[in-house]
Amino acid sequence: MEPARSGVLWWSRKASMRPRPFVMLFAILVLCLTSPGLDWAWGPTAHQIVNTWAIQTLPPEIRTFFENNRQFLTEHANDPDELMKKDRYERMRQYIYLDKYGVFPYPGLPHGYQQAKEKLGSWRISRDGVLPWQIGEFSLRLTKAMKDGNWEEVKLDASALAHYVADAHDPLHTTQNFDGQMTLQTGLSSRFDIRLFDRYSKFFIMHPDNAVKIDDPTEYAFQTCLASNVWVDLVVWSDLLAREGMTDYNDEYYDHFYNRVGPTVVREINAAAHDAGSYWYTAWLNAGRPQLPMR
Repeated sequence: MEPARSGVLWWSRKASMRPRPFVMLFAILVLCLTSPGLDWAWGPTAHQIVNTWAIQTLPPEIRTFFENNRQFLTEHANDPDELMKKDRYERMRQYIYLDKYGVFPYPGLPHGYQQAKEKLGSWRISRDGVLPWQIGEFSLRLTKAMKDGNWEEVKLDASALAHYVADAHDPLHTTQNFDGQMTLQTGLSSRFDIRLFDRYSKFFIMHPDNAVKIDDPTEYAFQTCLASNVWVDLVVWSDLLAREGMTDYNDEYYDHFYNRVGPTVVREINAAAHDAGSYWYTAWLNAGRPQLPMR
């Protein structure tokens, strides 16, 4: 499948916006009115863990550059979430509602952006999220920045790309029931993506596999989202079971919840670190293996 084309999706640290068609504006308006707050995502702790451990997956030829910029990469690990406060289009870049497209593995959803747009329409694609295509787009952006020797841009793009890659490993980023709002479990995202990490991340055993070349960044992102989507029912069901007999989400609830979903969380965070490193490595290879500076 072909990756998203440059200019189809875009990044703006200044949140400058180009005029968009009315259908796009309407889709975003619907999204803003029907979605809860901005905290439905792997939280800051998760993204910092992913960016930190992604460095460990890299081969020696490029690890020094990323190692020397470790603080920058962790400090900017949550830039896309910050951008959501300024850019109304950013939210749709961080999820894809796969369950809006029928039955798993959603054969009716083309993985090529143009094909999906032609078959389903821009309005629907925008409403239901563009995360895999955003990852493909940022893989191209990082490749270009490396090829041009624009090292400040490389650091920013690498941080953002790792953020989107981590989002693809979050089951709740692949479902319209992202906050448990459809199953009377509102707040699920905050419990699963933020509080679970704040409570238990120090106990995670991190050992991500070494980075590898990704042949098709967009298709790989789709496969990642599909694999994450498999775990949606586990997260929803575990949240329900952990709350049984309780009137509040207390310490006992979180212990029960983590006992049920902890192995999945640790596995996905390790995989996210591996994939983030793999996307960085792939961009470097596709850029022609340029000599990276020490900083």
